Amino acid sequence: MAEEFLTDDEQWEAVKRWIVENGLWVIAGVVLGIVALVGYRYVDSSRNERALRASAQFAELASALDRNDRDKARNIAEGLIKQFPSSPYADQAELALARLFVDAGQPPSAVAPLTQVMSQSKDTELRHVARLRLARVLIDEGKPDDAIKTLAEDTPGAFASLYHEVRGDAFLAKKDVNSALTEYKAALSSAEGAGAQAGLLQLKIADLGVPPTPPTAMVPVTAPNKAKP
Repeated sequence: MAEEFLTDDEQWEAVKRWIVENGLWVIAGVVLGIVALVGYRYVDSSRNERALRASAQFAELASALDRNDRDKARNIAEGLIKQFPSSPYADQAELALARLFVDAGQPPSAVAPLTQVMSQSKDTELRHVARLRLARVLIDEGKPDDAIKTLAEDTPGAFASLYHEVRGDAFLAKKDVNSALTEYKAALSSAEGAGAQAGLLQLKIADLGVPPTPPTAMVPVTAPNKAKP
């Protein structure tokens, strides 16, 4: 019988039967929807709270570094890395920690945090920064071959000039003057303009006993003599 021909009592009985047959599933669906919504809001709120806490700790780290309070800066950096390992602030804390180790005369301890950023950071530029700093630490530790190997395992892109320069430093530490000169010249050709890096590279090249390249001499052009009639 079509629904429009049912009496009010018959329609109510049909509704009650539908509720009995399907009500449990409807209620379950509503409950699951509410739980999912509440859960999403809780996770989102928790994520925002963690981000704010990480940001606050990083601000404290920066302040401690500005005051040259190395002990406090180290404690904050280690805490930030431990509590918020997936935060972008953790990469900055690792780099700060490495710098603190180097400044404290403990360069071997800087290898681990630099390696962490170099291999795990999601930020391409930070990976390059960490790789270059690690190479410099290895050079200072008397391991130029390891430094050269470290810089050979990546595509430098915009960091090409710095890669060439640090490789030059590594070759110079090996007493391989020719290879160092080649790298310094490549770095100079990749450097932008005549900035601080270009000036430093010119000094490094000069220290190798290579005179600076003189500017190209202007050859005067004389007009051809006209033949006399």
